[in-house]
Amino acid sequence: MSRRDALKAAGLAGAAALSTGAVSVCAAAASADPMEELIAAAKAEGQLTVMGLPRDWCGYGVVMDRFKARYGLAINELRPGASSADQIEAIRRGKAGAPDVVDVGMPFASSARKDGLLQPYKVSTWDTIPEAAKDAQGYWHGGYCGVLAFEVNADLVTRMPRDWADLAAPQYRNSVGLAGNISSNQAIQGVYAAGLSAAKGNVEDAADQGLKFFANLNEKGNFVPIIGDANSLVDGRTPILIRWDYLALGDRDRLAGTRIEVIRPRTGIVAGVYARAISAHAPHPNAARLWMEYLYSDETQFAALKAPRQPNLKRDDVAPVFPTLKDQEKARDIITNGWDDIVGVRMQCLPSEEYLGPMSSNSSTTRQSAGS
Repeated sequence: MSRRDALKAAGLAGAAALSTGAVSVCAAAASADPMEELIAAAKAEGQLTVMGLPRDWCGYGVVMDRFKARYGLAINELRPGASSADQIEAIRRGKAGAPDVVDVGMPFASSARKDGLLQPYKVSTWDTIPEAAKDAQGYWHGGYCGVLAFEVNADLVTRMPRDWADLAAPQYRNSVGLAGNISSNQAIQGVYAAGLSAAKGNVEDAADQGLKFFANLNEKGNFVPIIGDANSLVDGRTPILIRWDYLALGDRDRLAGTRIEVIRPRTGIVAGVYARAISAHAPHPNAARLWMEYLYSDETQFAALKAPRQPNLKRDDVAPVFPTLKDQEKARDIITNGWDDIVGVRMQCLPSEEYLGPMSSNSSTTRQSAGS
């Protein structure tokens, strides 16, 4: 069944309930195109509000621009760097400027659904989404996945780390960063992956071991407690960044002036799925539904295939671990609640111009320190 036919069938499900005295109304409903009705309703709302969608994340910049061009809707891009927790909290507050749609880690979507913060909507391509990557009632849809990797500035780091344990070596002092604050799904999964390696694959111990791993990195002076990104990778604040592989590959292609190596660790290979959902309090619910339809349309899905990605989720016959939703929720709670006490450092967000310290002990290039 085509996308349009599926929408039409869903939209006309209640037509049989009309009385025989309303033949003209029935005929009008039968001839209407539900997709066109959705487009018209979305245009009447005038805009879509999104949050937590960096334009270089999975090609979202291109997707948003094409959506605006196709439907003539404005897109209000709130806080592109917002974490999964930030997005859910914005829905919970429900103030002006709250998002219509969110893009979050699966455990955050699941919790938000339980808290009544999401509304159900099944896109017309619903049946093509794997059962394990969607809520059965349509409260959230899995969108894309990746594997945690080491994104390394090879202009500054001369010896590449090959596994999580390598990051504790003396040559990586003042070098290792997380791409996100500790409330972000990416950072949480990075801590979990490190712990899974330390726990030799024992998922029950992975979150606790991950906290111990980063406490050790911090004690050794290898961990840099700032929210890492492409800028901190290039300028040397975090020349080794723990990041989703598809984002690291995107940086490698985009940052032509910097040699970037993307390395998948030998152990603790963790894959993660991000979920898309509509706020229960969406100010523009029809625009939100149209956005979801567009994300799962053939046009956008084919475009996504052109985005940077690892050629295969398997490497050397080692398949990544996809933690269950239950395991992810447990790990999120352990890591976010235990980080301050066990690791003992607060993550900071610093603009690049404030940084005057050494780039990395791996680099032959040094700068004068701004202080102790």
